[in-house]
Amino acid sequence: MPADPADATDATDVADLHAHSNASDGTDSPAELVRAAAEAGLAVVALTDHDTTRGWAEAEAALARHEGLRLVRGAEISCVWEGVSLHLLAYLFDPGHQELADEMATALDDRVPRAKAIVVKLAAAGYPITWELVLTQLQDGATVGRPHIADTLVAAGVVPDRTAAFDTLLHDGSEFFVGHYYVDAVRAVRLVREAGGVPVFAHPAAAKRGRTVGEDAIAAMAAAGLAGLEVDHRDNPPEARTRLRALAAELDLLVTGASDYHGSGKENRLGENTTDPAVVDALLAQAGSPTAVLTA
Repeated sequence: MPADPADATDATDVADLHAHSNASDGTDSPAELVRAAAEAGLAVVALTDHDTTRGWAEAEAALARHEGLRLVRGAEISCVWEGVSLHLLAYLFDPGHQELADEMATALDDRVPRAKAIVVKLAAAGYPITWELVLTQLQDGATVGRPHIADTLVAAGVVPDRTAAFDTLLHDGSEFFVGHYYVDAVRAVRLVREAGGVPVFAHPAAAKRGRTVGEDAIAAMAAAGLAGLEVDHRDNPPEARTRLRALAAELDLLVTGASDYHGSGKENRLGENTTDPAVVDALLAQAGSPTAVLTA
């Protein structure tokens, strides 16, 4: 659920740079996400659906109804470094950049066979799940993924919620894990920059999700043009945040914070972690096109 507006600081200070709609695996439509961001007292929200920009138009149209809110258009790109999957937040890029668009489309399309393979594994192990049941969990326009498999398991009474599903059956180290197409992380950083965008490494220390990369990967991404690290995220342990802040200072990277909001699909609340306004300005200053930031 959205953060309580009473929990927010001055609206001019509150920026949440990582949120999902039902264009990927969130439960809010892009318009509902924009409304929830305004109700949570945010001044800036970034729409960062997985490997897609198709929620942008609806979010932009909804923005006109919420004075004072700024929308940062973005995406969360599926990447890999030496066999370890990771996510790259790409802000303010040109969606018409062909190479970047092609990589995102390939990753998006590969989610369907990947999800089907996971369902087959779960069913073979005796779990009450079928592909047809998974499809009933999808909202119109959504791309099927592990969260929808989790919702199916919740509906069947196997687990109480999405979080439990990912903690037990669907995490990257699970026997039921199946990979999908990932673009090389360094190449992704370069493509985002070529597209006029600003790349930030999402939840880099989220070990509960599976294996994480080392500082060598972050250094290589920084050399390719990485702008920042998403340090303040609920899946980064406190001790890791301290280490990441030091590394960001060493590599001259910006430090961001965000909720990774998914609507009712996860506990994450809009505004539970935020990005300093000066950092937001620094990110926007690196964008190839200032018009990629939309204001009501």
